[in-house]
Amino acid sequence: MLIRTDSLTKTYDLGAAQVHALRGVTLSVDEGEYVAIMGPSGSGKSTLMHILGCRDSPTSGTYALRDRNVGELRGKALATVRNREIGFVFQNFNLLPRIDLLSNVSLPLVYRGAITGAERKRKAGAVLEKLGLAHRLGHRPNELSGGERQRAAIARALVNDPSIVLADEPTGNLDSRTGREIMDVLDGLSREGRTVVIVTHDASVAEHARRVIHFEDGIVAREDRR
Repeated sequence: MLIRTDSLTKTYDLGAAQVHALRGVTLSVDEGEYVAIMGPSGSGKSTLMHILGCRDSPTSGTYALRDRNVGELRGKALATVRNREIGFVFQNFNLLPRIDLLSNVSLPLVYRGAITGAERKRKAGAVLEKLGLAHRLGHRPNELSGGERQRAAIARALVNDPSIVLADEPTGNLDSRTGREIMDVLDGLSREGRTVVIVTHDASVAEHARRVIHFEDGIVAREDRR
């Protein structure tokens, strides 16, 4: 079992009000699975994704990655898991605007440490070439199309060879044709044997996965398998 959550809750305090984003979510993901988490806005799916990506912590319940309780990790240990085990793809790309593509994709390797600058460039260049961006290494994000920026974001997620690729609405800011191209990339990662988890509200995106977990009001409403 690669991922296991047990009775996860997440509550946000908004002044005098409380928002219950997750209400006791229990689920698991095996290594190599291709999973879509689908639901309307506000259903809790992105909150779950950020917990799985070690970018947020639950209010209660547990999240285990490779049978290791992530909630017990702190500081450097948590940062290491986030850096080496998880590749996160954001809807808004989250590329740094003032540096070129090669430098953007190299950043996870900088945070990893113990890798020379030449090796960082080699690794980043190789993954960018794999995603069809070898001709864009010296370009800044604002010089790229939306599809190129998302492919660059995927390259950055892959550069540390993570166990899991988490993609939060990866086609949300793209036109339909470019969105299909990005899904082709994620499909290819799944065929290579990577664990891919996508959050989406779009049924046509969810159809690419072999398992769809439907969220409603912070709970798992049902699952479909293909």
